[in-house]
Amino acid sequence: MNHDHSRHDIRPKAFWRSRYSVGLIVLGAIALYFLLTEHRAHVVFALPLLLLLACPLMHIFMHHGHGGHGGSGPHDGPPAPEASPPIKPTGSTS
Repeated sequence: MNHDHSRHDIRPKAFWRSRYSVGLIVLGAIALYFLLTEHRAHVVFALPLLLLLACPLMHIFMHHGHGGHGGSGPHDGPPAPEASPPIKPTGSTS
């Protein structure tokens, strides 16, 4: 039996490059247009509320890099360089 194995290496296209995704995006854009035009008063009313909701979400997701609360030491930044001794003028005879 002769069976061609060369065609098994072809991968299917990703979903976002298929024609179904284009249809999904078009339908989503139409739905978004009608939601915004028909419910503009509700959307504008919710904007300040969404801004207040964004504050705790940004705090949670943007503070992941400094080790959390309860680490072993201050999180003020890098240590300050040590102060150098004052420079004495040369040639003074006192």
